[in-house]
Amino acid sequence: MNEHYDVAIIGGGPVGIALALALRDNDLKVALLEERESEINTTDPRALALSYGSRLLLQRLGAWQTLQNISGIKVIEVTQKDSSGHTTLRADDLNVPDMGYVLPYTALHAALQQALHQSDVDCLYGAAVSDLSASREQSTILYQYKGAQHTLTAKLAVVADGGKLLEAKHPPQITDYGQSGIIAHLTTDSPDNGVAFERFTAQGPMALLPYMDGYELVLTATHEQAQTMLNWDDTTFLQYLQGHFGERVGNFITIGKRSSYPLRLKRAPDISFPHTVLIGNAAQTLHPVAGQGFNMGIRDAWELAQAILDHAPDGIGSAAMCAAYRKSRNIDRNAGIRFTDGLVRLFSNDLPLMGPLRSAALNLLDHIPPAKKFVARRMMFGANG
Repeated sequence: MNEHYDVAIIGGGPVGIALALALRDNDLKVALLEERESEINTTDPRALALSYGSRLLLQRLGAWQTLQNISGIKVIEVTQKDSSGHTTLRADDLNVPDMGYVLPYTALHAALQQALHQSDVDCLYGAAVSDLSASREQSTILYQYKGAQHTLTAKLAVVADGGKLLEAKHPPQITDYGQSGIIAHLTTDSPDNGVAFERFTAQGPMALLPYMDGYELVLTATHEQAQTMLNWDDTTFLQYLQGHFGERVGNFITIGKRSSYPLRLKRAPDISFPHTVLIGNAAQTLHPVAGQGFNMGIRDAWELAQAILDHAPDGIGSAAMCAAYRKSRNIDRNAGIRFTDGLVRLFSNDLPLMGPLRSAALNLLDHIPPAKKFVARRMMFGANG
C-alpha cells in the first residue's frame, strides 16, 4: 500500500465514501481509512431522509441505481399542534418526481460500498487514526493497524468521521438544545403513502416519514421526558403519540424498538486548516428538524471534490484550494445552520403570543406559492441550489 497520497479520507461512512467516489478515475492517489474492521460491519438502525438533490448527486456517483426499499416523499405537511397553522409542500408544484426519500442507512452504505469496489481508491479497514498533523507541505496521519503503528502522508487530509480527531486542537462551537430525539418505526391503520409530516409542538418538533409499511418517527422531548418515554410500554407510548399528533393517519397500531440520542448543534469554527478539510458531521452536526444534516454532508463531499479537481494535481491541499472550498460552502452551510437552528428556537416553546404568530406565519406561507417554492428548493438543494 502506497503511504503517500494526494487525498486521504478519514472515515468510511456515506459522506467519506461519497467524496472518494467523486474523486475516482481522475489519476489521483486516494486512500480511505476506516476504523471498523469490515466494510459491512455496520448495524445502524436509522432510516435516512434524503433530499431530491442528494438523489441527483448519488446518481452521479453511481450509488443510487442499486438502492432498494426506497420510500418517496411527494408531499410534506407542516402543522403546529393546537393551532390551525398549516403549510403543504408538493413535489408536483416544483416539477420534480419526489421531494425526498426515506431508506435504511445500511442500504445506502452498502450501495456506496458497492460502487467503491469498482473504483481505484485504496481502502484500509481496521485503521484507527490516532493523530493528524500538518506541515507547510502535507498532512501526516498516524494510525494503528493490526497491532502496529503506521504513518501516511497526503497533500490533503479530509476528516469525515465526526471530527473528534481534531476537537482538542480546534474545539467546536456547541449549542445544547436540552432535547433528545426518539426514533422508532411505527404503523397506522390509515397511512397516507408518500406524505411526510412535520409537526411543531412546545416540547419540540415531531416528524413522521413514510417508510415501508408505516412511518419512521422522530420525536423530540427534554432529556428527562425522553428517558421516561423509553420506559413506557408500547400501549402507553402509542396513546401519547395519538394525543400528540392527532388522527391524520388514523390510529397508531404498532411501535418498534425505540432509541434516543441527544440533540445539539455542533459547528466547527472553521472547516479547513493547512492541508486539512472537515466535511459532514466533522464540520457541522444539525438538529434533525427538516432533515438537513446528512444532505448537507453529501453536498460538502461533492463540492470538495470539485475544488480538489480544479486545483489538481499541484494545488491539492493548498491555501488557494482550501479557500475556494470554504467560499463554495459558505452560503449553503451558514444558511442551513441558521434555518434549522431558527426553526427549533421559533417553534419549540410555549411563549405567550408566539403560538398565534407561528400559526399565522404557516398559513401565510401556504398562500404564497413563490415563498413555498423557495422553502422547498432550499430543503431539496440547499442554498446553492
